[in-house]
Amino acid sequence: MLKSLVCSLLSSLCMHAPDTAAMGHFQEYEALSALIASLEEEKVYAPGELAALFAQVARDERVLTLIAKPPEKTREWHEYRPLFVSPERIRRGLAFWKQHEGALARAESLYGVPPEMIVAIIGVETTYGANKGRNRVIDALATLGFDYPPRSPFFSRELREFLVLAREEGLDPLAVRGSYAGALGFPQFMPSNWRLLAVDFDGDGHRDLIGNPVDAIGSVANYFRHHGWQPGQPVALRATLAENADLAGHATRELATLHTVGKLDAAGIRLPAGTLPAETPASVLRLQGSEGEEAWLTLGNYYVITRYNRSVLYAMAVFQLSEELRAARGNTR
Repeated sequence: MLKSLVCSLLSSLCMHAPDTAAMGHFQEYEALSALIASLEEEKVYAPGELAALFAQVARDERVLTLIAKPPEKTREWHEYRPLFVSPERIRRGLAFWKQHEGALARAESLYGVPPEMIVAIIGVETTYGANKGRNRVIDALATLGFDYPPRSPFFSRELREFLVLAREEGLDPLAVRGSYAGALGFPQFMPSNWRLLAVDFDGDGHRDLIGNPVDAIGSVANYFRHHGWQPGQPVALRATLAENADLAGHATRELATLHTVGKLDAAGIRLPAGTLPAETPASVLRLQGSEGEEAWLTLGNYYVITRYNRSVLYAMAVFQLSEELRAARGNTR
């Protein structure tokens, strides 16, 4: 009762706490025993160290509820967009851009990813570090890895990666907070992506995505380059529809580019003449905007954004926030 009262009174400060009654929930699981044995055999952890650690790990029912029905699945674009493309997020994004202008320019020079895209990712993910997540990452990953069969293999691997990452970076596994899916820091990298793609962008000897926005900037840029970002190429373009346009027959929410600009033009889904070569790979996305139906041609760089989060609405929010930031930045120079 006291904890609930404190949480309600201090909701902006109170973190999502594990259920102490569920501590040690996973200790009898064969999958956990195998994980511990593997990490001990590789000498990542000493014998007995992980057994003591997991005695303090709890199943998180809230995580299972959220993963089963992510909020965005119930929203149309006109409901989803204002959550991320808002005057306040743009204002904060411009301040973040100004504060880290040098690091953003260097990231563009090294990786080819424009500043507005990096700022938009960090803005959508955590509002520039203001909301990095309130779940204990180890509870979230253990819950999903051991008690969520649809994606157990993925989250079990991420739990292992997190435990190795904690040892490599000197993190306390019980203290690290993140999203309900186990994503971490300013850019909300999963542990495997942190280990593979995070960079020490300020040269201090640490790849710190939790406390260091400069490392986060370089790491987001490296992530995009790794997944095929094409410098100087567009992300998405608003299409117009001819009278006989076959939008229903070509629109998709698949993540890959399925058609070409020329094929879509022949179906009446058109860009201004000469905008892109006819052979350019593209898909068409059909969205319900605030003023009715919208058709967007999505291109290779749009697909790269979906490698960050496998949602077409997420990718469109990042893209449109980046466009708003770029326009606003131009107006403030």
